[in-house]
Amino acid sequence: MHTIGFVVFPNFHTMGLSAITVFELTNLVLDEPAYKVTVLSEEGGLVSASAGIRIDSEPFADTVFDTIMFASGVETDFASPVLNAFVKRMLKTSRRIAAPCTGAFVLAEAGALDGRRATTHWRFAGDLKRRFPKVAVEENQIFIVDGSIWTSAGMAATIDMALAMIEKDHGKEVSRTVARKLVVYHRRTGGQSQFSALLELEPKSDRIQKAVDYANSNLRNALSVEELAEVASLSPRQFSRAFTAETGQSPGKAIEHLRVEAARLMLEQGRHSMDVIANEVGFSNRDRMRHAFLRTLGQPPQAIRRYGKESRVPPETPNDGCPEGSSQAPDAKGTTRSNLG
Repeated sequence: MHTIGFVVFPNFHTMGLSAITVFELTNLVLDEPAYKVTVLSEEGGLVSASAGIRIDSEPFADTVFDTIMFASGVETDFASPVLNAFVKRMLKTSRRIAAPCTGAFVLAEAGALDGRRATTHWRFAGDLKRRFPKVAVEENQIFIVDGSIWTSAGMAATIDMALAMIEKDHGKEVSRTVARKLVVYHRRTGGQSQFSALLELEPKSDRIQKAVDYANSNLRNALSVEELAEVASLSPRQFSRAFTAETGQSPGKAIEHLRVEAARLMLEQGRHSMDVIANEVGFSNRDRMRHAFLRTLGQPPQAIRRYGKESRVPPETPNDGCPEGSSQAPDAKGTTRSNLG
């Protein structure tokens, strides 16, 4: 049995508890207690979440867990000497440690992320970089696995990370089946962007917004600075300065992100060849598209296509007599049971 310690603290986000449901459903899919989850906290007892509900927990002890997963919270400054000591002890005894969203700050405070790649919710990425310069923060990622350390973006990305763990432990078919029961996309790739390239730009002036809209509608064009500057009714030099000042990106980098996002969507749909997609979004050839994907997502186009194909497999026909996502299944006698492990 795979033991999991799920660490909570005052004002934790209840969304993190969704990971527990992933492990619960895996037990049902495998029809065996593959995972046992124990909720932990510094002192044990009832711990209040930010939403006001309370969850019971056991105090830190010498128990060895295969996986330790931290909750996330509304703040980034909730580390304590006891929590730091616990992290350092778990680094020596646990096979993997996972920290979604602001949980990354707990690991960083204990030095567990020094010299490692890590991610967190985009809202807190800048703070993580500033406070912990030894951590290689990659904010444009859904989740990252660096050795035994797993970190992810916030909220729903916790589910992506948990599904990736199921795939690691029991294979893609089990992970895919659990995702169907959760009624979620099988699993977004770790390198997928946390948010839309268009939303990320958010220019402040109508002129730059007009240029962005034009670019997104004409990705097959060369989209030179001169072409975009003409749309914005600015000189190329004025346009480049204004664009970078308003969006935080150079025109060239922004256009590449828009092209990668458009290509990713086409790859996931699986209707066109690599060459056609590269031409449609303005990369001209598949080699240029591949290099852009690696720079932006850390994944080649082939990986995005593969995950998209796997996720389009028709859903299974339920044979357990329960609605998809139900935490109950009939046992051999026809009665129902609920099993967390």
